[in-house]
Amino acid sequence: MHKILSSYLKRINSTYVGQIVFIIIGGIVGWQLSSIVSSTIWPGGEDVAKGNKALQNKDFNAAVIYFTKAIELDPKYVVAHNNRGIAYHKLEKYPEAFADYTKAIELDPKYEKAYYNRGNEYDDLKKYPEALADYTKAIELHPKYVFAYYGRGRTYADLKKYPEAFADYTKAIELDPKNVEAHYSRGNAYSNLKKYEEAKADYTKAIELDPKYVHAYYGRGRTYTDLKKYPEAFADYTKAIELDPKEAEAYFNRGFTYGKLKKYEETIADYTKAIELDPKLAAAYNNRGHTYNNLKKYSEAMADCNKAIELEPKNANSYDTRGEVYRNLKKYPEALADYTKAIELDPKLVAAYNNRGFAYEALGETKEAEADFAKAKSLEK
Repeated sequence: MHKILSSYLKRINSTYVGQIVFIIIGGIVGWQLSSIVSSTIWPGGEDVAKGNKALQNKDFNAAVIYFTKAIELDPKYVVAHNNRGIAYHKLEKYPEAFADYTKAIELDPKYEKAYYNRGNEYDDLKKYPEALADYTKAIELHPKYVFAYYGRGRTYADLKKYPEAFADYTKAIELDPKNVEAHYSRGNAYSNLKKYEEAKADYTKAIELDPKYVHAYYGRGRTYTDLKKYPEAFADYTKAIELDPKEAEAYFNRGFTYGKLKKYEETIADYTKAIELDPKLAAAYNNRGHTYNNLKKYSEAMADCNKAIELEPKNANSYDTRGEVYRNLKKYPEALADYTKAIELDPKLVAAYNNRGFAYEALGETKEAEADFAKAKSLEK
């Protein structure tokens, strides 16, 4: 069966950049005062200012060096620890980032920015209870802290607690109506709650605020797909590709849309491009295999299904798709084995019960076929 790739929520760079800007704005007067009046007023202040400049220029190694110099001059320099944590995060040195945020909190238990940043580290590590605790503490300390609401909402979404995520994203929007990521993320929450019109409105708002925000086009395209408005979905995925030609997800999703429009050659071309960009994208192999099956190109279909299963041995959809290929080749025992494996992996996969029923029917095993058709029907209710 076709599977549309869920639009994953990437770590939005502007979340961190925004935090950095906020820190710079919050402390720039003091740093300028330190350098103009006396460097002894705020030991390390000049190094922090240089570190912040390096962060803005994305020279993260230099930022670490400057912040470290500031900490050497003043080991209790909270902002230096926090900002070095940001630089470490950008260098993907997550244990070091975590240690710096924790040190900043130890030095100043009321420093909300460090709780927010450590919450991000916990979220990346999938330590969701700890992430929620840190975001909540940041909000307690600063009830109008937009990023903390946004971060907590993201963690609630990771936990599939969409009503709670929705509430936090809504609060972030209330505090900052022009927050693009909050509109986009609330759109995701609406989508997961199957409130597609509301989701579409939030994605559209995000696009109005930032016409180059590619994730909003993904999200709205996915919503149009859910609403079976395939031409509109196609347009959004095409725009996403225009904005970011190297993003596999956009080609994958547009390929799905082409399939719904029965433009199979274009479907295969987009899935092939997605695979070229991300050779480990199992869903693209599965869907291309499904398309080849529709075109009766069974050897190509079988090869793609095998690759999808190799990449993700526990993905029920790929076994179901390969079962369809076997069934079209009239290899019913092999088809039955694949459908059964799909059901084992996903007991609620309606298509696998229906398809296994057809395979049983082809073998004249009427009783088993009727049982599978009945099970599929019960799951559809």
